[in-house]
Amino acid sequence: MKHVLRAIRHLVAVLALAWFGSALAQPSVAAYPAKPVRVIAGFPPGSGADITARVIGQKLGEALGQQFLIDNRPGAGSNIAADLAAKAAPDGYTMFLGTVANTINATLYARLPFDFARDFAPVVLAASAPNVLVVHPSVPARSVAELIKLAKARPGQLNYASSGTGTAPHLSTEMFKSMAGINLVHIPYKGSPQAVTDLLGGQVALMFSPASTVLPHVKSGRLRALAVTTSARMPSLPELPTVAESGLPGFETVTWFGFLVPATTPREIVSKLNAEIVKVLAQPEARQQFATQGIDVIGGTPEQFAAYIRDDIVKWTRVIRESGARAE
Repeated sequence: MKHVLRAIRHLVAVLALAWFGSALAQPSVAAYPAKPVRVIAGFPPGSGADITARVIGQKLGEALGQQFLIDNRPGAGSNIAADLAAKAAPDGYTMFLGTVANTINATLYARLPFDFARDFAPVVLAASAPNVLVVHPSVPARSVAELIKLAKARPGQLNYASSGTGTAPHLSTEMFKSMAGINLVHIPYKGSPQAVTDLLGGQVALMFSPASTVLPHVKSGRLRALAVTTSARMPSLPELPTVAESGLPGFETVTWFGFLVPATTPREIVSKLNAEIVKVLAQPEARQQFATQGIDVIGGTPEQFAAYIRDDIVKWTRVIRESGARAE
C-alpha cells in the first residue's frame, strides 16, 4: 500500500511540475508584448506591403512599448514569407503581412507547404490600394466602353502588360476580358516597373496597375486613365469612374494588406493586436501617411477579415480556372 501511495504522490508531483512548466511557457497576455515582435512581409522595401507594415509597426511600437521589426522576405509571390510565418511559434511574437497575392496563390499553385486559410488566424484587414485601368495615349479609347468596342473590332490585336503571370494585375485583366467578352494578348513582365516602362513607351497598349504606380504618369499626360477597379470612386480622382459603373457591374479588384498570426495564437492576443491596430488606423497622421501612397485604410474585426479572405479565395479561384493561369 505504501508503494502505491508513494507512486501516486510521485505521479501527482510530476503532473504538477509539467503543468507549472507548461504555464510558464504560455505567453502572458496581460504583459504582451514583453519583447520585440517580428512582422514578416513577403515583398521588398518600398512596396505597398512594406509601407503598410512599417507605418503600422512604428505606431504599434509607440503604443505598446516594444519594437515591431519588419522582416522582408520577398520571393515566390510571398509564399516564402507565408511559409516562414505559418510555421512560427503561435505566441504573438510573429506576425505576417498578408496581401491579395496569398488568396491568389491558394489556387494558382498546385501545392504549397502551408494552407493560407487554415494555418493563419486573421487579425485585421488594414488597408487596400485601388488599381487603375490605364492605356497608352496612342490607344483611341477614352472610356471603358470605347476600349471594349475597340477590342471587339480588333480581336487579339491589343496587348496588355502585367507584373507577372498570376499576379493581381494579370488576373484583374483576365477578369475584365471574361466579363467584357474580349480577347487581349498578355505580355508578362518581372515586376511593375518594367511593365510600366514599356507601357509608357507604347510597346503595350494597356494595363491594370496599382494607382500609386501610374498616377504620376496620368497627371503628366503620359498615360490615360479610364477607370478605377474599386467599388467606389477614388477621393483623389473623383472624376474617374469605376469599371463597374462603366458597363461591367460587379467588377472589383483591389490590392489589400492585412495582418495575420499563426493559427493557434491565443485569442486574447489576436484581440489585443486587432484593437491596437484599429486605433492606429484611426490616427490622422497614419491616415495621411497612407493617403500620400494611394492607400486607403480599412480596419474591422478578425471575423470580418476571415470572411473577406474566404470570399477573395473564391473569387480568384474562379478567375484562375477560367483563364487557365498557372504559377511560373
